[in-house]
Amino acid sequence: MTLLSVNVNKFALLRNARDEDRPNLMEVCKKCIQFGVDGITVHPRPDERHTKYSDLSDLKKLISHFNNIEYNIEGYPSDEFLNHTIDLSPDQITLVPDPPEALTSSFGWDCEVNKNLLKKIVKKIQSNNIRVSLFVNPSIHSLQYLNEINPDRVELYTYDYAKNFKKDKSKSIQPYKEVANFINSNFPKIFLNAGHDLNLENLKYILDEIPNIKEVSIGHALVCDSLTYGLENTIKKYSSIVKLKKL
Repeated sequence: MTLLSVNVNKFALLRNARDEDRPNLMEVCKKCIQFGVDGITVHPRPDERHTKYSDLSDLKKLISHFNNIEYNIEGYPSDEFLNHTIDLSPDQITLVPDPPEALTSSFGWDCEVNKNLLKKIVKKIQSNNIRVSLFVNPSIHSLQYLNEINPDRVELYTYDYAKNFKKDKSKSIQPYKEVANFINSNFPKIFLNAGHDLNLENLKYILDEIPNIKEVSIGHALVCDSLTYGLENTIKKYSSIVKLKKL
């Protein structure tokens, strides 16, 4: 069963552009939940150009009023990020290797290079009963020492898949299937998420080809589609793809 989580960063970016509370992020998230999403994802960055740290507690309170809605907070595991997130006890913290100046997430963790850092932080988060996911490249070579780091999940960075989908969808999915098979065979207790540039055109294929993906996180494409179809109809379009996979 795959869950649909909406990354609301771009809604927050629009709000911040005028330094006003329009759109109101809590109202947007409430509507997303009412229209059928399974989770809310945020990625507070050091410059707070998207979701702000001050939003996180209000989002936690909002989500707690609904049943079975996942709260996923992404970010680079700086002391500031961890201090703001662990005490909130979200359902999941997704660790990304973005430098502070990054425009968007653009690569996954190298588990060999970052082994000691990740082991320490993953253990700390898990000790607070929070699920941990690592943002990873579609490459088996970057997953050495994953067993020592021992996250609960990994999130497949799907930029390359989305970029090459129109050219050759079978070829574009192959590295991801290799990583999925590698993890399933070697780390049966580590589950898969996926995210980045997934959209109405390419979402169904990746779920068909890698049916054990637990969660997809979609933000930019969903916000863009909302300009054409409206928020409710857009969420229903994405939800219908995920539900087709569930069947």
